[in-house]
This record gives sequence, structure tokens and C-alpha cells, in this order.
Amino acid sequence: MTVVLLMLGGALGAMFRYELGRYLMKRYPNPPFPIAMLIVNIIGSFSLGIFLRYYQIEGEALYLLIGAGFFGAFTTYSTFSVEASQLYLKKQWRSFSLYVGFSLIGSIAAFALAFL
Repeated sequence: MTVVLLMLGGALGAMFRYELGRYLMKRYPNPPFPIAMLIVNIIGSFSLGIFLRYYQIEGEALYLLIGAGFFGAFTTYSTFSVEASQLYLKKQWRSFSLYVGFSLIGSIAAFALAFL
């Protein structure tokens, strides 16, 4: 049952991330840095903070489905890493710095704000 809950939550989280990313890329077609994943990661961190504020016990079905599954797949630091590396390799230092800074600080701050 654990694997099924993780798979279902992960599938939904990945689908929501993909669709929100597509929407944001259409809305902001030429941003100075990858704004779609920045927004997705901050929203995901904030939402996970709210969720964990009320459901802190790991291993429960709801945590597996939503906390580990959905938000684990919705937020994506693997994509963040690729996009940050691309900016770095292109020597777009300002965009790289803004993207990395906003992603890290923004996600942690959003989680902390929601959790508290």
C-alpha cells in the first residue's frame, strides 16, 4: 500500500508541476531566468510547509500520498540544478545568481512561513 500511495501522489505531483510550468512559460515566454521552476518550487515549499504543520507524522497514508508523493514530485530540484548549470555555463552570472538565490532562499522562507 505504501508504494501505491507514493506512486499515486508522485504521478499527480509530476502532472501538476508539468502543467503549471507550461502555463507559466506561456505567460512569461522570455524571463531573465527560469521563473517557471522558481515559482513551482516556492509554491511547493510553501504548500508542503502548510501540510506538514498539520500532518507531521511520517508513514501515515496521508503523508505518503501528499507529503512524500505529491510534493516530492511537484517540487523539482533536479530541474533547478539543470537550469542553474545552464546559466552558469553560459556565463550569465546575474541570472545565475538571482535564480539560485531566489530558489534557495525563497523556498526555505516560503516553507518556514507556512510551517510557522
